[in-house]
Amino acid sequence: MLDPFYLIVDSAAWIARLLPCGVRLVQLRIKDKPDGTIRAEIIKAKALCSRDGAKLVVNDYWQQAIDAGCDFIHLGQGDLDAVDLAAILRAGIKFGVSTHDEAELARALDASPDYIAFGPIYPTALKAMAFAPQGLPRITEWKKKIGKIPLVGVGGITLARVAGVLQAGADSAAVVTDISLNADPEQRARDWVKATRGFA
Repeated sequence: MLDPFYLIVDSAAWIARLLPCGVRLVQLRIKDKPDGTIRAEIIKAKALCSRDGAKLVVNDYWQQAIDAGCDFIHLGQGDLDAVDLAAILRAGIKFGVSTHDEAELARALDASPDYIAFGPIYPTALKAMAFAPQGLPRITEWKKKIGKIPLVGVGGITLARVAGVLQAGADSAAVVTDISLNADPEQRARDWVKATRGFA
């Protein structure tokens, strides 16, 4: 079972800052960095999460995640083209897959993931999206389709919106900018912990 508060950050430094706030599930999502930097960040993040009893999810870099003995890997649809799922399974690492439409969901389910991510639920400024905001009713629809597989809602989720996302059927709500761009990220993370604990 995933923690209902799914933090996404781009550095081990962010993880070090926010783990003391009660974070128990965090994705390290690094883009456009040299391989050596990525490997070092994953190793640091893994050590921090192991120390604090939190689950670390590594975005994209599945081989480095295997090498570091991580708990989870997150794969986008494009990653499914190149990933060695057999190697991930042999390593005993769980993985999640992003989905945005019916075709992507079918493809993701064929891989037998440990969770399904779905979005964007709301408009998001993090990256340009080829898909329109899905809205809360689609969360309920997606959860019915996947059954017992944990569902992560992602995209534009704020503290004011998180309860609605979880009530609609998501098992976990992913957050990026609502915390990282907040004037007080630590307090915002504590507020997220408080707001989601009733759903754990």
